[in-house]
Amino acid sequence: MDVHNVHERLLPVTEREAGALIDGLASDADRLWPRGPWPPMAFDRPLGPGAAGGHGPVRYRVAAYVPATWVRFAFTGPRGFHGFHEYAVLPADGGRTVLRHTLSMAARGPARLTWPLFWRPLHDACLEDSLDRAELACTGAVAKPARWSPYVRMLHALAAR
Repeated sequence: MDVHNVHERLLPVTEREAGALIDGLASDADRLWPRGPWPPMAFDRPLGPGAAGGHGPVRYRVAAYVPATWVRFAFTGPRGFHGFHEYAVLPADGGRTVLRHTLSMAARGPARLTWPLFWRPLHDACLEDSLDRAELACTGAVAKPARWSPYVRMLHALAAR
């Protein structure tokens, strides 16, 4: 099963300002990765090519990194995830910027079942929470905060056990 999943937010800031959010990933100054109910993003060293880590049971290594522009993570787990996810800063009109998260992978073996039933709903909720954090960091408010569905709340409660 091929998966291509995109989440993005138009931000009223320059590419450099939005790019600073990418640069802060997994650091003490991280204003992009959601906190609280989500497992923190962490690596074995500062963000850069070769850094290994992930969040919770989702494991990856930094495959490529262009400061303030783009970071790509290659999956190393869970089993059956073959591909990557990435954050990118893209120019938009009027001095605005698009912050985009893309997940592209081939789901094999057990992931053919676990991706659509378990991982995707949690991934989608986590990424919308991440983009809410980006909007908050850039504007001081979130116009339309993400809301978890009852199914995501149930999955999150099960995963927390």
